[in-house]
Amino acid sequence: MEYRYLGKSGLQVSALSLGSWLTFGKQIGDDVAEQLMITAYEAGVNFFDNAEIYARGESERVMGRILKKMNWPRSSYLVSSKVFFGYEDDLPNQRGLSRKHIFEACDAALQRLQVEYLDLYFCHRPDPNTPIEETVRAMNDLLRQGKIFYWGTSEWSAQEIMEAHMVARQYNLIGPVMEQPQYNLFHRKRVEEEYKRIYESTGLGLTIWSPLASGTLTPKYLKGMPSELTRLQMENLDWLRELVLKEERIEKAAKLNELAKQIGATLPQLALAWCLKNPHVSTVILGASKVEQLQENLKALEVVPLLTDEVLQQIEAIVA
Repeated sequence: MEYRYLGKSGLQVSALSLGSWLTFGKQIGDDVAEQLMITAYEAGVNFFDNAEIYARGESERVMGRILKKMNWPRSSYLVSSKVFFGYEDDLPNQRGLSRKHIFEACDAALQRLQVEYLDLYFCHRPDPNTPIEETVRAMNDLLRQGKIFYWGTSEWSAQEIMEAHMVARQYNLIGPVMEQPQYNLFHRKRVEEEYKRIYESTGLGLTIWSPLASGTLTPKYLKGMPSELTRLQMENLDWLRELVLKEERIEKAAKLNELAKQIGATLPQLALAWCLKNPHVSTVILGASKVEQLQENLKALEVVPLLTDEVLQQIEAIVA
């Protein structure tokens, strides 16, 4: 396993990590979730990503039970949560980035995950209804209390991230260290263009999600919707199906699949290795519903050296 620093911080995170969105507490059983975490941990993965909204808190409960059962040294792994969408009934103050919700959500996440602190805590989305100063101060207070060690953002614009840093500097507070954006061969503009200026100015580290474009960058959809249950067939994911299963994307994925075979890799390994080539990516979050799937994807690090300048040019020509 390769380890990278999280932005400008001294925290080392495994280049490949394991996330639980749409799987833990929803798509897979607790026994499978346990095997996935064991497989990842034994392969050197030290970061497990979660959020309050994932399965309305059940994802964190599942992960918490596994962490308690495994009893791994707390210093050997990182665990995260995210705050914004809420985990209860969506009443006033049960979502957003107000001081009240940030504090209550953090305490609830600690209880569900059965840990004394969160290594990483993300503002899951920007909150236009809460002053940025209130959010930054709340995160800074959690840091001072020792409930979180690093805080960051997820799907914030470059302007919003810089506003948080400006407030932090003005009031001598600690600003966000990391951002969790979507990043893959089909979704690149924010990471490669919008954030371009803030990597050097803030030392921003990226913990990217959806590196396989929700399965489009795997062979499973090359011949249409498979018969077995996939995340795109799950309830309330019509928006994701419409976004992902575009004919143009499937055609490009088929060509990338052939290129992957030529260099002795699988399509997912090629797509993950491509993400890892970006020096601003601290970790690539993997999602998996089967142990074999995770084991295959963990080998993506071996494919990175195979992505020569020539191969990268061929990839660019395909994705256009």
